[in-house]
Formats: sequence, C-alpha cells, structure tokens
Amino acid sequence: MKVKCFDENTEKDLEQKINAFLCTKNDDIIDIKYQVAIGIQGEDQIYCFSALILYIDKSD
Repeated sequence: MKVKCFDENTEKDLEQKINAFLCTKNDDIIDIKYQVAIGIQGEDQIYCFSALILYIDKSD
C-alpha cells in the first residue's frame, strides 16, 4: 500500500492535481482523505486544501 499527499491553495488546483495523478495510475484506490484548514493573517483568510490518497500500486 502507498500514499500520495496533495496540498494546494484552492479547491480547483487540488482537483486538477488529483485528477492528473489518477489519470496516470491504473492502481486500486483504497481511500481519499480530504481536509480544509483556514488561517487568519491580519485581514486575510488563508485556505489550505489537502488530500491523501491511499492506493495499492499494482506495479510492485
């Protein structure tokens, strides 16, 4: 079993990265964990969209 982590500033960027990764794989996806973190710096809100993909690498 392997994992792949993604961390992006926008949901759209995260979706694009995950979809690009999944297009290159012919493996069994076990689970995808998704998380959003929000921080405040002054008057700005900083978002962090992340995902962890658990999969079985068929090439091993």
